[in-house]
Amino acid sequence: MSPVRVDVTGSADPADAWRRYVTRGEWAGWAPHIRGVRPDGSPVRPGQRGVVLGPLGLRLGYQVLARDDRLRRWSWRVGPGPFGVRMEHGVDAHPHGCRVWVDLHLPRPVAASYAPLARAALRGLAG
Repeated sequence: MSPVRVDVTGSADPADAWRRYVTRGEWAGWAPHIRGVRPDGSPVRPGQRGVVLGPLGLRLGYQVLARDDRLRRWSWRVGPGPFGVRMEHGVDAHPHGCRVWVDLHLPRPVAASYAPLARAALRGLAG
């Protein structure tokens, strides 16, 4: 299954967008579907586990898989066991600011239903 990419360009400085992308305490500020995250605050790092708090009391466990500050890339697996979803995230420089993106490793119909929510979150991140 090839990933589905959702990307957005915006005026944010790439370094600032990257900092906000990898700082868990910032997520609820730019992603409307995230109500909180536990543990809160500290930057993501490989091996780290936690819980993302969503609407209607939704709680999804996660594990951070990788982080590369030089390339501004990180990945994680969200959700339980065989229903978990791998997502890869990145920030690239763009002539007018940055391009932020997520690669969703989901079947295309499921990715298509999640893409508008992901796009809204990325708009908040990209400025």
